[in-house]
Formats: sequence, structure tokens, C-alpha cells
Amino acid sequence: MDSLLYKVVKSEKQYYDYCRILKELVSLKKKSRFQQDTIELLTLLIEKWDEEHNTFSEADPIEMLKYLMTENKLKAIELAGILSVSKSLVSDILNYRRGLSKEIICKLADHFKLSQEIFNKPYKLVSPLNAHLKDASVMNTRKQLPKAI
Repeated sequence: MDSLLYKVVKSEKQYYDYCRILKELVSLKKKSRFQQDTIELLTLLIEKWDEEHNTFSEADPIEMLKYLMTENKLKAIELAGILSVSKSLVSDILNYRRGLSKEIICKLADHFKLSQEIFNKPYKLVSPLNAHLKDASVMNTRKQLPKAI
């Protein structure tokens, strides 16, 4: 009986080897039927490993987005184009000044081929009231004004 070329991923080394092979296959201009089938199989094996070993559920949506941008070598201006929004909105999102809308969550999930759940989790925004302050020690304080007589 012939040995299988690819098996269920059981180690990190095997996982990274399969990722490398998949990347090489995907980058080919013209793919044979065998190569296309191999791409599908490796994708399934890698996704299964990811589902069982991911730590994405612990990351807040913005941390995840920054990670994905780094991994995909995406700049904020490129992400703005993908999302059809302004670069300033992307900057506000990445700096926790604005939240992710449903439309943006859908576009992110579609672009990165991930579940919307990864981006649809609560996270803290920087208070716009204090955004102009540079010293964290004076944040969330109120100035006492003298009462008028």
C-alpha cells in the first residue's frame, strides 16, 4: 500500500512545512489538476490545525487586524482601499478611536477569509474626550470651576 503524501497535521514543524508548500503552490501561475487538489487538501489540513490550536479568540479585533495586516504586508492606505473607506477612518480604528461597523467587519472577514466572529467582539475604545491629552495621569479628571456668586 502506498504511503499518503500529506497527513493530518500533528506538530508545529509539520504545520509550517505545509504552510510553506501551500504558499509555493498558490504562487504558481499555471497549476495542474494535481496541484489544485493538493492546494485544497493542504488548505483543509492547515485550517483543521488552526481551529484546534488558534489563539485568535483571545485577541481583541484590533490586535487581530494589526496582526493580519503585518502578515499580509498591508499598509493602512491599502486597507482603506480594500474597505472602501478613508485612510483617516482606518487610522482611527487602528488607534482604538472608532469601532468596527458591521459593513467593515463583513469586508474584513471576506478579505482575510475568516469568520466574522473574530472581528465582532467587544473591545475598549480610547475616550474621545481625553484623546488630546498626552499625559495619562491627567486622563478622566474633571476641572473644578468656581461657583458664580
